[in-house]
Amino acid sequence: MTNDLFGGFGGLLKGLSSFMPQDDPDAKLIKAQSDLNDLQNQETELYAEIGKKSLLRNSGQFPELESKLKLVQSNLKEVQASLEAVQREKTKKDRAERQTEEQCTCPECGHRNLEGVKFCQECGAKLGSSSCPACRAVLPPGTRFCGECGAKQEG
Repeated sequence: MTNDLFGGFGGLLKGLSSFMPQDDPDAKLIKAQSDLNDLQNQETELYAEIGKKSLLRNSGQFPELESKLKLVQSNLKEVQASLEAVQREKTKKDRAERQTEEQCTCPECGHRNLEGVKFCQECGAKLGSSSCPACRAVLPPGTRFCGECGAKQEG
């Protein structure tokens, strides 16, 4: 556990301390605390690197710790998989919201219409996606030529 006097705001306070007079005791305290935290983090990283190298050379020497490490690594994989699933879900949701936004925005005048409206309430243009009469590919509003077959669209 870190001994950061200012909680998680140490880095922020360090940046702010540069605006304070450098002979101010508070600025000196913030800088000293930040320097101490930086060095403690470097020390921890070095211990971790030494530990990894030692474990690779002397596998089986610390069975209890190695067992805990395997459990943490297993949990890490599960959380990473969960994170990836949530990211896919967010991407899908964002795509659906973007599609809804596109269907509600008039391709002619750019007016944002209410969801479910088929014609622009500002200029009367048809809203939403249409399909190509030649190949049935879904086309975004305002398309002049089909991206699938190249057919000219009626407009």
